Amino acid sequence: MYWIALQPSNEQERTAWAWRALQFTPRVAKVEEALLLEASASLRLWGGRRRLSHQLFAQCEPLAPARWSEAATALKALGLLRMQRDAETAPRCRTQDMPLAMLSAAREHLESLERIGCRTWGDLRRLPRAGVARRFGAALVDALDAAYGQCPERFRWEQVPEAFDVRIELPSLATSAPELLWSAQRLLAQFQVWLHARNKGVLALELEWTLDLRRLNGLDLPPHQRLPVHTAQPTQDVGHLRRLIGEHLARASLAAPANHLRLRSLETVPWAGASRSLLPDDDIEGEALHQFIERLSVRIGAANVMQPCARADHRPECMQSWQQAQPGRTQAVSKTRNPGPMDAIYPAWLLPRAQRLEVRCEKPCYQGPLRLLVGPQRLETGWWDAAPDGPAMRDYFIARSDHAGLLWVYRERLSAAAGESQAVRWFLHGVYA
Repeated sequence: MYWIALQPSNEQERTAWAWRALQFTPRVAKVEEALLLEASASLRLWGGRRRLSHQLFAQCEPLAPARWSEAATALKALGLLRMQRDAETAPRCRTQDMPLAMLSAAREHLESLERIGCRTWGDLRRLPRAGVARRFGAALVDALDAAYGQCPERFRWEQVPEAFDVRIELPSLATSAPELLWSAQRLLAQFQVWLHARNKGVLALELEWTLDLRRLNGLDLPPHQRLPVHTAQPTQDVGHLRRLIGEHLARASLAAPANHLRLRSLETVPWAGASRSLLPDDDIEGEALHQFIERLSVRIGAANVMQPCARADHRPECMQSWQQAQPGRTQAVSKTRNPGPMDAIYPAWLLPRAQRLEVRCEKPCYQGPLRLLVGPQRLETGWWDAAPDGPAMRDYFIARSDHAGLLWVYRERLSAAAGESQAVRWFLHGVYA
């Protein structure tokens, strides 16, 4: 057996450390002031004891580092952890030389055992078992047997909850909403550990604070105030959530001083992972576009932020549109088609409205006659629209102008109803940079 005993630097991180430990072994238990992990079945998976301890403790951000010790039994690992806490060093001693004060079952009998010269686990084990059981109880004998590995150790194993819901007491009364951000960061650190343990991405969460007063200026106050926070895409980026909550709190007001803070998840989805490039130069630094839109929408209002939205339409002027940003809703991602051979020759600049060209000797002109280089790319679509011009029937060409460079022009194809009497019209639609 391989047991690890760890003690977080503060009690508030104890639950988060248990969730983190569950990523390495399913056997995690809260025992008195410490956490106990039994990882013998996971050693081969993680590459041995050294690699397991390195991944568990050396890469523990955002949690604070914790004291830890290891042994063949849970009670010995817990005893070594207590000795390390008292001596500020990592002790190494045999089981029989462990002080009796490190065994929880013997603490209430220390004075009696001290008077008969029994100070270590080995001294206690050399006493007659029947006499020790009659004098001090069978629980002490059972604990000693478990410490030596002669009987199984039974604990209640921890599990990661289905939803995140943690409430803490503020170190002092918060009189303004931005003062809550410092305590919210501690909750977000635990929230990140929960997201990793459950392999989830968050779409919506709620920050709730408890008011210290029930009545102010003759008016009844609600017991709580809530602040919902939504994201456009699932995320595990706590840094973005911290900035987003900060923007919300900067514009919120407290009805009265707050004494407790609560963070809970409202909507989560399975986490698909973050896409990363194999080339380091392709990883762009900074926040993503949707994260910037979310923060900007909170700061100046969603009605004042517009974002482009792709549309399933073959007409170039209808391939995208601008719509009001909705940071609280997930944008539907349409399935992209495989790019065709003509998609690579689309121009970089598209005119807001196609400009009609003059035709001379059956050739389009723009600052002089145009030479058609590539084309036609035939397009016929929009028959479902009730547009006054009817559906689009066009033949696109890449043309060269001696003065304007490369241009993207199209020729309107005549419908059967129009007949051959109508003149062919040419339009300028795009310009190549």
